[in-house]
Amino acid sequence: MDGRADRRFRRGSVARRVSPAVLAPSDLGEQRPGRVRVGGRVLFRTDTRVELADAFATASVHGRLAVTVGDLIVVSARWTGRQLETPRLVSRFPAPEPRGDGEFARLSFAGIGNTLRARARATTAIREYFASERFLEVETPICVRAPGVDQHVDAVRAGRRFLITSPELEMKRLLVGGIPRQFQLARVLRRDEQGPLHEPEFTLLEWYRAFSGQEAIQRDTEAVVRAVARAVSGKLELRVGDRRIALAGPFERVSVAEAFRRHAQVRDVADLAASDEARYFELLVSRVEPALARLDRPVFLHDYPLTQAALARPCPDDPRFAERFELYAGGIELANGYGELTDPVEQRRRFVAERRRRQAEKRPVYPLNERFLAALVEGMPPSGGNALGVDRLIALALGAPDIRAVIAFPSDRA
Repeated sequence: MDGRADRRFRRGSVARRVSPAVLAPSDLGEQRPGRVRVGGRVLFRTDTRVELADAFATASVHGRLAVTVGDLIVVSARWTGRQLETPRLVSRFPAPEPRGDGEFARLSFAGIGNTLRARARATTAIREYFASERFLEVETPICVRAPGVDQHVDAVRAGRRFLITSPELEMKRLLVGGIPRQFQLARVLRRDEQGPLHEPEFTLLEWYRAFSGQEAIQRDTEAVVRAVARAVSGKLELRVGDRRIALAGPFERVSVAEAFRRHAQVRDVADLAASDEARYFELLVSRVEPALARLDRPVFLHDYPLTQAALARPCPDDPRFAERFELYAGGIELANGYGELTDPVEQRRRFVAERRRRQAEKRPVYPLNERFLAALVEGMPPSGGNALGVDRLIALALGAPDIRAVIAFPSDRA
């Protein structure tokens, strides 16, 4: 029970108030010895002992109590620093024994409760980093007229609108409006995404810096990844299977052109991506990504062919490439960032081209985001931005093989 708010348990027409001074079993580790009130669920009982639990911890209550397994109870007892003694039953709320597939068993026995605590530490660390950099936390609509035209992402309909696949275009409108540093922990939805690294609904960390490029955003990304790992596990490492990915030193940086030359024997990847996109992706997945997966530290794969970066500005030294990067750790993609395109004419041209490609592939075609394009006409400062998968990062920090392990209600339980 949460000591910061009144809670009511209702049985029929009876309502009983629980004092806000009631502690949970997980509070006792920081509690000094003395008389306390503790509330939780009865997990186990004998004639002389009861195990009381919440989602995070258990507490042994030594004494006789007229309760049954499953009951929600409040006891007044003497806390010795190790156990509760001389208990007196204050309140009892009869409840059935926890089911093996029920919520209490899932959070307590399967450890999801403690995982959610780690997740909360991660989001706190993210907010603390951006506060230290004087970023503004923002919120943008989740239901929009135009969800974007990314070739590989399908949106979920909500009546005549769509649920966002990313908050990117709305956040860029805020850049135009004069918010120079902003971030958002956004809930986003994408159709038909399911697997160990994918959920239809997930958390995306997105941020933007005005008058910056991909290098500044990469530095932010390194700092955020380290902060989350330290908050979650206390270590500067991520875990992928049995491997440990070190975070203490600088992350590796490899251009797409160099990666394709080195691992796929492709001399002109920009030409390949423009002339044979299917072959480009085949080599990326079969040759380049497995090679990156063998590295023992994260790697930024940067400067993508222009055809693979619809929202990124061209590289100044070679306009066949764009200021786009992706962060990989142990072969798992964690983030996708840009030096942002600000030219409204070129952005419209790219959006139209993406729509044509989606149409040719018989994928859903979405409206152009005319409000975003109109905002670009006003003038967006040259900026850098990034989208980072929070669920994936937390899963890697915990060594979890599936992001569902770090989500309170994954899609199969929603």
